[in-house]
Amino acid sequence: MSRYGPRLRGRRSTLSALVLAAALALPASAARADSIDLTTCETSVLRQPFVPWADVAWYELSPRGDFEQPGWALNGGAQRVPGSEPYAATGKVGNWSLTLPAGSSARSPLTCVDARYPTVRFFIAGTGSVAVSVVYGDITIPAGVAVAGSTWFPSPITLTTSPIVATASGGSARVSVRLTGVSGNPRVDDIFIDPWNRG
Repeated sequence: MSRYGPRLRGRRSTLSALVLAAALALPASAARADSIDLTTCETSVLRQPFVPWADVAWYELSPRGDFEQPGWALNGGAQRVPGSEPYAATGKVGNWSLTLPAGSSARSPLTCVDARYPTVRFFIAGTGSVAVSVVYGDITIPAGVAVAGSTWFPSPITLTTSPIVATASGGSARVSVRLTGVSGNPRVDDIFIDPWNRG
């Protein structure tokens, strides 16, 4: 057995305990968002893509989150398909989206998060549902489920554990967003992360 085994297991256990113990403390973490330095993280243009649905928060597009170019790791039948959400949430109507038949999954490129990145929201259509998770190293942390409808519509605001993961990692962490088809054949497009007060 590797001499690092117990240490790694201990680190995973500590992170898991932090996630569970601090889940109810997320509002406090969000309130302290301005105390964490984001200068070492990549940044992208902030938008308000969900204003028509009474969500005035500022979001940034996740890496390759419009699916206009390949970049996500696709498994189990997940694939880019022609067609996009019609609301031009990224500033223009795209040409591609992602289909996630039941049992398939898609994982985003790594992105830098801290306490300013607590939520994920995207557009969904079709049938069935999609589970959202945050992946940190080899730890996958469930965040929520979005149900598709007959027309494109924003998913619920999904609260992630990014503030907790970042705090446990010394202020920031590189994570991926994982989407998993739970049932039916849903399609998703334009995956946004809400960085709260960064601006």
